[in-house]
Amino acid sequence: MVTDVVVVGGGVIGLTTAVVLAEDGARVRLWTRDPASDTTSAVAGALWWPYRIEPEARVGEWSLASLDVYGRLAEDPAGTGVRLVPGITADTSLAGLGSWGRRVPGLREARAEELPPGYGTGLRARLPLIDMPVHLAYLRRRLEAAGGVVEVREAGALTGTGARTVVNCTGLGARTLVPDPGMVPVRGQLVTVENPGIEEWFVAAGHDAAESVYFFPQPFGVVLGGTAEEGSWSAEPDPGTAEAIIARCAAVRPELADAKVLEHRVGLRPVRPRGVRIEAERLADGGLLVHNYGHGGAGVTVAWGCAADAARLVRAGTAGAGAVRGG
Repeated sequence: MVTDVVVVGGGVIGLTTAVVLAEDGARVRLWTRDPASDTTSAVAGALWWPYRIEPEARVGEWSLASLDVYGRLAEDPAGTGVRLVPGITADTSLAGLGSWGRRVPGLREARAEELPPGYGTGLRARLPLIDMPVHLAYLRRRLEAAGGVVEVREAGALTGTGARTVVNCTGLGARTLVPDPGMVPVRGQLVTVENPGIEEWFVAAGHDAAESVYFFPQPFGVVLGGTAEEGSWSAEPDPGTAEAIIARCAAVRPELADAKVLEHRVGLRPVRPRGVRIEAERLADGGLLVHNYGHGGAGVTVAWGCAADAARLVRAGTAGAGAVRGG
């Protein structure tokens, strides 16, 4: 595929999509308003698991495709930021998952003695846990190795970029750029603490719950969460919310109560109630616009699967197939 492509958006979705396109032969420029370290992706926990993302019918395949890639990247955790770490997702059963759950290697029902007090069911697995700052830097290196270029610049529109093909990976930015007023932020607040000896992750997060309990042991500390405040645009950490997060996590692992706080984080998940948009349209000037946004709380989980679908639309569109709809 020899074509000029501008990918707009420098989070995990934009970077992964740009990598797939560049390694497929496209000449790729990635435009990002913010450095990768300042994107929502950099704030993510980031455990592989579908969360707050639709449509359910397609999420499983996207997630499994990404799981396969992360399994390979975990062979070099220092370079890629990806590790396979055991843990438990509570209040969940295999029967409650889609068919994709049966295809996750090693995913099983947790035994009673493996569950913390107060939790009657759960699943146990060894899943990708990703150090996002390291992983985003890895994606940029991989993009540049494939000939791609990263430009820190803000797109005022999705047209007039100078490229015949534009891929829109702008997350919440799509609310005004498309425009897609259905895009809403779901605010997540996190606390990072020194690790008092936590080696496994834990999650108890209902799909629509405003509060959740999770902790992820990362090389830089333990990430504690969390919240899911729909419609909130505030990027400022709230002290009361931070205290409540620590208390909920300490109810599962008491040693977290006195762990030294290292950092407070806030991220705004780009949720699209109608589901992820992966769709191509032909522009008035004959150019191609491919959308890949609205990944909610699972951008990391579906990044490679969605990037592959977006790349297929680019290939079809540049081959003269016209407007190809992807969902």
